Amino acid sequence: MRVVKEAEERKNEILDVAERLFGTKGFDGTSTSDILNEIGIARGTLYYHFKSKEEILDAMISRMMSRLIEKAEVIAVQKNIPVLERLTMMMLSLNVSDGNFGQELLKQIHKPQNALMHQKMEKSLLFGINPIITDLIREGMEQGICQTDYPEEAAEMTFLYANTVFDDLMEHSEEEKQRKIAAFIYNLERLLNMEQGSLKSAVIPIFQNGNK
Repeated sequence: MRVVKEAEERKNEILDVAERLFGTKGFDGTSTSDILNEIGIARGTLYYHFKSKEEILDAMISRMMSRLIEKAEVIAVQKNIPVLERLTMMMLSLNVSDGNFGQELLKQIHKPQNALMHQKMEKSLLFGINPIITDLIREGMEQGICQTDYPEEAAEMTFLYANTVFDDLMEHSEEEKQRKIAAFIYNLERLLNMEQGSLKSAVIPIFQNGNK
């Protein structure tokens, strides 16, 4: 008997299956036929919702990033919490290895053959998170904690550097890891004209919890 589902329900079902298959087989290793067979729908049904496999990937990433960004936004607006503490909490909420993504998908993201998936995730996260970090920097400026003429660019530079250099801390020796963290804090304090050592308590917990 043919099962007819509401459009949004069917769309999410396709994304759920795609997320699972991309996690086990990678983006390039998964075909649209794999997704069709897993769900048991006709090709026309799939193409009604998504025109291509890459469009499925874009929608899957958008859904994932929206969940992360929503969590970050909830934390960022809690003005009763000190701004630097909120920055720490927000960054910890973005920890992709802390149950937000399936571990198999996380492994696939970091494989060279899945560079497109990794690049799209990074771009989507930057687009959503940069305004939140910028607002926290501006709030810190109002409170006299930091100062910069370019808060948006400072937020972007900080995110991109951290997301690149600390993409996989396990690739570094413990000595290298600690040196990079110390250098990151040192240079970020100067970028934002902050008192030396003032960011240490906010930044160290992020790396201790395995975040990027």
